Amino acid sequence: MAFTLGSHILLVPFGVALPAITLLMHYRGLRKGDAVALLLARRWSAVMAVQFAIGIVTGTVLSFELGLLWPGMMGRWGDVFGLGFGVEAWAFFLEAILIAIYLYGWRRLKPWTHFWLALPLPLAALMGAFGIVAANSWMNTPRGFSLDASGKPVDVDVRRAIFTPMFGPEYWHFVVGVVLTAGYVIAGVYAVGWLRGRRDRYHRLGFTVPFSVAAILTPVQFVLGDSIARSVFHKQPVKFAATEIVWKTDTHVPEYMFGRLHADGTISGGIRIPQLDSILAGFSPDTKVTGLSSVPASDRPTATQATIAHWAFDIMVTIGSLLVLLALWYGWCWLRRRDLPGSPWFFRCAALAGGACLLTVECGWITTEVGRQPWIVYQNMRVAEAVTDTRAPTLWTMLGLVVVLYVLVFGAFLTVLLRMSRRWRLADEGAATAAAPGDVEGDTPYGPRPLSTTGGKDGGGT
Repeated sequence: MAFTLGSHILLVPFGVALPAITLLMHYRGLRKGDAVALLLARRWSAVMAVQFAIGIVTGTVLSFELGLLWPGMMGRWGDVFGLGFGVEAWAFFLEAILIAIYLYGWRRLKPWTHFWLALPLPLAALMGAFGIVAANSWMNTPRGFSLDASGKPVDVDVRRAIFTPMFGPEYWHFVVGVVLTAGYVIAGVYAVGWLRGRRDRYHRLGFTVPFSVAAILTPVQFVLGDSIARSVFHKQPVKFAATEIVWKTDTHVPEYMFGRLHADGTISGGIRIPQLDSILAGFSPDTKVTGLSSVPASDRPTATQATIAHWAFDIMVTIGSLLVLLALWYGWCWLRRRDLPGSPWFFRCAALAGGACLLTVECGWITTEVGRQPWIVYQNMRVAEAVTDTRAPTLWTMLGLVVVLYVLVFGAFLTVLLRMSRRWRLADEGAATAAAPGDVEGDTPYGPRPLSTTGGKDGGGT
């Protein structure tokens, strides 16, 4: 599950955010009559379709794994929090339909009709995120049920099960995070082209729009990240202790940047900042922070698990802080000169920002899941009670097959993207000698309707 979810989550930012960024570029193209913006939007829509197809494979594997690997959890709690997966499934099918309409609408619909029909696409993507985050937030702060004498959930209140105390902080942190991640990744592609000397308007616009979206959201995400950390402090104090490697409940607790927690509660390595953990948690050095030793060893993460969650959290915070500086650099130059920064170091950093954001997405998931150990449903069911028999020999065979499948799928994904990029470069190089601007890429499904050789508009009805 760690392998498949860790792989699938790399696609999530594009599935959720790429439609919105594409439509933003599409709107700019229509509003200003900008052919370059429309060309970018059309090409991004093709990437969106390919990414969605890959997500179908990886997402389907995850759906099967919920039943195969976690029979204890799904059997007992499925009636309580399963609605989130149902919402995600409906959103998935709706998004598939809308992507199909958008992709082929380039050739068959009037420009503004095409745009307005695609406008629900980002909403469908957000609805899918709603379902998944609702399920995960319930696992962190389970609500909306009572337990009978045998420990089975009864009197299920679906509304409370969906809108748990952690849902709001998790959802907005997740949504803003995936949008800025997609923005930085897309902009990074054009930053590389800029560094290679491609200084045309196509690369400038392809960089500026997604990077501006990401830069605006970066400080917002930093504030939301602080908010969700404080929510964990109040709602999951032991998990907070794990992410901050706090061993003993106390006030004036220091903050450790990195470092390693040992089984006896000692910490080695890292940078120690006196009292900062208490200040960050409650805005005062007198704030009491719950330590891991406040609960029995069987009810808390191990020292190794706490260290993993702590490193993942610190990596996420460090990258977030650097991205804030990058966004400020960009904003300062834009406000002063209405132009991009001239330093090649800015574009080198921008090219790396997308990969760094993907790393933070992985770290965020690790922090959420590892920090909750040993609970799969916080304080209600342990992982050992939920998981299938790990001694089953077929599990290793299954893992091997999944690894091979994912290598092939992601390899095909990258191959297709590289071929599309190469074809687009060739089209751009030949655009100057094309018969008409509308003929560029006219033979592709997402391109404009090609002109008929007899002068008709529909190529003989094809």
